[in-house]
Amino acid sequence: MEPPQEKYSLKGGCQCGQVRYELAAPPHAIYVCHCRECQKQSASAFGISAMARSADVRLVSGRLEHWTRMTDSGGTLACFFCPACGSRVWHGDRDREDEVSVKGGSLDEPVDLTGAIHIWTSRKLTGVIIPESARQYPEEPD
Repeated sequence: MEPPQEKYSLKGGCQCGQVRYELAAPPHAIYVCHCRECQKQSASAFGISAMARSADVRLVSGRLEHWTRMTDSGGTLACFFCPACGSRVWHGDRDREDEVSVKGGSLDEPVDLTGAIHIWTSRKLTGVIIPESARQYPEEPD
């Protein structure tokens, strides 16, 4: 008899700890976004998104608020955050969309950026070095 397989789980949450979530499967892609909105949202040089199927994302505790903003590519984006501390935890509506972009900084384990795809590189900050081997797009990929 084979031993039972351990269930996959990647956990994360907001900065104050009131919101906790888990992913039931590994993210299928990691994006490093250099657009101006991600720079503002992260208060840093870029934003990190771990792309996951909505069905694999489960809110474990707490509650989320959201607001919607325009994107650089002309669409709209629902941004979900903790109402207590303001930390963003994911973008995209799990109830209406097939996938969401989990904010990399909200994961308990640091994200490995080795295979990350860099987007909106036309807006990257001066001095940010993107590895030559990284897939890059000057704007948003198709």
